[in-house]
Amino acid sequence: MFLSFVGPIFAVEKCDLLLKGGCVHIGDGSPMQIADVAIKNGRIMAVGKELKVIANLTISCNDLIVCPGFIDLHTHSDDEIIERDTRSNINYLMQGCTTIITGNCGFGHVDVAEYLNKVDKSGAGTHVGHLLPHGSLRSEVMGKEDRSPTPEELARMQELAEKAMQDGAFGMSSGLIYVPGTFAKTDELTSISKSIAKYQGIYVSHIRGEGLGLLESVEEAIQIGVDAGLPTHISHFKASGTKAWGTLHLAAAMIDKARSEGRKVTADQYPYVASSTSLEASLLPDWARAGGRSALKKRLDDPETSAKIRSDIVKSLNSIHRIQLATYSARRDWVGKSLDEIAKAESMEVADVVLEIERTGGASVVNFGMNEEDVRMAMQLPWVATASDGSAKTPSANLPHPRSYGTFPRKIGWYALSEKTLPLELAIRSATSLPAEIIGLTDRGLLKSNMIADIAIFDPNAFRDRATYEQPFLSPVGLKHVLVQGELAVYEGIPTGVLAGKSIRKTVKPAVAID
Repeated sequence: MFLSFVGPIFAVEKCDLLLKGGCVHIGDGSPMQIADVAIKNGRIMAVGKELKVIANLTISCNDLIVCPGFIDLHTHSDDEIIERDTRSNINYLMQGCTTIITGNCGFGHVDVAEYLNKVDKSGAGTHVGHLLPHGSLRSEVMGKEDRSPTPEELARMQELAEKAMQDGAFGMSSGLIYVPGTFAKTDELTSISKSIAKYQGIYVSHIRGEGLGLLESVEEAIQIGVDAGLPTHISHFKASGTKAWGTLHLAAAMIDKARSEGRKVTADQYPYVASSTSLEASLLPDWARAGGRSALKKRLDDPETSAKIRSDIVKSLNSIHRIQLATYSARRDWVGKSLDEIAKAESMEVADVVLEIERTGGASVVNFGMNEEDVRMAMQLPWVATASDGSAKTPSANLPHPRSYGTFPRKIGWYALSEKTLPLELAIRSATSLPAEIIGLTDRGLLKSNMIADIAIFDPNAFRDRATYEQPFLSPVGLKHVLVQGELAVYEGIPTGVLAGKSIRKTVKPAVAID
């Protein structure tokens, strides 16, 4: 007997767990209601007031928010989620996150079946869905060369794309600032996306430019969706670089227009003014990166070519506000310092610091490239989901972006509850039913009968992020419990060690291809 949110039930039934008297947010943006949630066999049995059930365990949720577990559309936990030390994904569980999507920005596992089988073999702290990564697909078929694919190579990529969708991928991602994705023309991306569309997948893109090229890049992503016949999703929606500040309003208007014309276009966002990626992708020209790291090193070792690269780096630095090193193995003492600070300490020019880093293995960086007004504007848009762009981690000597530990409590706790930038129910929707709808999950993201019992429970007066750029590994506070498929993965604020997460595979029969 499955009930919806309609009121009390009168027949006494048995359940595994009863969440009693919580401030229940269904996840669809509707107002909170005081209610009970009954759970049985990993699914929600009923949601209503004063449920008449006999429970093996009852948890009092008075004055606590009870909502669907958060769904992170954009993580880079591809390898971490199948490795021993990080498969528990505790830093996401402690944010209330119960499902992650991997394969983003064009990088990850191309053999989807093999990857998801590895997830299931050892278990994971959260559920895992996967996108076919275009960059890794392209590398497998034609390497990292700066050229268009031959007809045979394109056919092979389409064949592998169909295989990925048959094996459970939710769509395809691209990373168009990274090698080799940056070398892919629009027609290549459209052709492969048509294979994705046959299985009702989605095209997810780290677009070609997030700075002064933002509008053209958004236009390209929308057009790929139109021509291939599938939804388009823009990753980590932002305007990066001081010269681009304010243009996010124009990009949002473009997407609103496309949506008003019936196009399926969405985006996600992390609630920070800094991004994080490799120093190479941030400052080096595309032509210098063709062929991968070994080819780049040869160019850097050639005086004439190195001088040309340096000239392009100087141009890129003109719109940079602050870049600081997150990881750099050659000089640990540089980690956490900005390029300007390093240059001053070493009596070097900033461009020469960049060249030195790239000659000695490269680095990941945190780039303070956005402004607060844009961040607040974007998070209020009804088609923008919350997503971290982070990964499963354990503390280390590095100083990564704090988003891996703080994204969801920052959006919900700081921006919604403290700052009132958006209503709490809409902040919760942006992390639950909206991402579920975007990616195509029909059995989670809402607290309704027969849905998977992925649930987050937190104290609204205390749920806040603590991770900072100086201390990025601090867990949030205020989280009370997390259920993953009905099992307590976090109880009274402490991870239980349960690995209840499973792979999630899209299942759909192929449709007629678009010519």
